[in-house]
Amino acid sequence: MVQCWYMDDRKEDPQEDHLLEEVDTVTLCNKTGVEVWYFHPDQIRADSECPSLIKLKKDRGYTYEDEIKVDPTMENYENKLKTFFAEHLHSDEEIRLVLEGSGFFDVRDCDDKWMRIHVFPGDLIILPAGIYHRFIPDKQNFIRARRLFVGEPIWTPINRPDGDKHPSRKVYVDHLYRNGEQTAGNNIIEAMS
Repeated sequence: MVQCWYMDDRKEDPQEDHLLEEVDTVTLCNKTGVEVWYFHPDQIRADSECPSLIKLKKDRGYTYEDEIKVDPTMENYENKLKTFFAEHLHSDEEIRLVLEGSGFFDVRDCDDKWMRIHVFPGDLIILPAGIYHRFIPDKQNFIRARRLFVGEPIWTPINRPDGDKHPSRKVYVDHLYRNGEQTAGNNIIEAMS
């Protein structure tokens, strides 16, 4: 199941933990709007998905999915890592279900501080549209994940600072804060059925 923490400010080796202060998933969700789900790895095989995952996909309108494998055998691996690790946002939410391996999703919290989410097999995270984030595999240098989309996949990163002016960023910030108060709720769900 995911582990999360605030990151230190060191710049060297982004594949290190960079642990500053551990936080629980409730804090992560409340400060970012990220949703965290967990499915037992046996329940997420494409030939035998659990009812909870099927329901999640139906309820959220996920109609397209594919898989991505990130490891050193990937074409242009070093350049891909630079692209993944550049701070960016998307106009649509980003959904990843980890099938094998592990990696780090870094997200900016409501105070613009980096929080690191360490994902493992069975973890599904939903990053809201408009949230600044980045990705890097951990020291294992291997992750295989299912990517879910509403309709045809759109994966257009909008790097910072250009994202500051994007409509999805305004919607995200308005949702996270209403009338000056944080409103993101506890979005942690363990799907064991």
